[in-house]
Amino acid sequence: MPLGSVARLEIAKGPSQISRENGKRRVVVQANVRGRDIASVVKDAQNAIDAKVTRPPGVWLTWGGQFENLERARLRLAVVVPACFVLIVGVLYSAVGSWRATAVVFTGVPLALIGGVLALWLRGLPFSISAAVGFIALSGVAVLNGLVMVGAIDELSKSQPWESAVCAGALRRLRPVLMTALVTSLGFVPMAPANGAGAEVQRPLATVVIGGLISTTLLTLLVLPALYRRFRTPPGPKSDQQDV
Repeated sequence: MPLGSVARLEIAKGPSQISRENGKRRVVVQANVRGRDIASVVKDAQNAIDAKVTRPPGVWLTWGGQFENLERARLRLAVVVPACFVLIVGVLYSAVGSWRATAVVFTGVPLALIGGVLALWLRGLPFSISAAVGFIALSGVAVLNGLVMVGAIDELSKSQPWESAVCAGALRRLRPVLMTALVTSLGFVPMAPANGAGAEVQRPLATVVIGGLISTTLLTLLVLPALYRRFRTPPGPKSDQQDV
């Protein structure tokens, strides 16, 4: 049977390649995002498509690429971040031996997070996976500085009154805390103004770490000794109270 009897043959322009996935045709539409975060762009695009585009039966729409990786990373971070904080609290308790002292030292983490969020807002940067990684690293540095401070105070409280031990311990650990914060923040300074390849990863990470270190250093040097003096029971031999 001649093909012309069952079909009409003509020369016309068509797709150079027909892609299929799971036995169904697939058409890929690609776009690059600049000046905005991917999550908000995809959300706006989804709302516009749902309002203005009517998809015929058998046609579906999925969002992939970096947005798909972002969604997967968010699911992982929803497990990793709480586990990280729980691990930090456990290590702190094993180091100081008191839940009250653990809570006081852990106050460095919220203020560090506030500094990171404020730095992102001031620079107009959206929250991203690299920023979340920066928050995790920032929490570790904040707890380290606080632990160094309270360790010196507890050590001095064994040989002198509690009030004097708090003041002397804070002064003794002033330089180590400042050195830790400066070394870490200065290492991220070149990444903060980056605008070349990989800048979308470097800028949020550096901004979070630098901004958070500024706020947590102020807490460790000024607020933490006052909180520790107020809520921590002196662990020295002169104290006949039991800490909880």
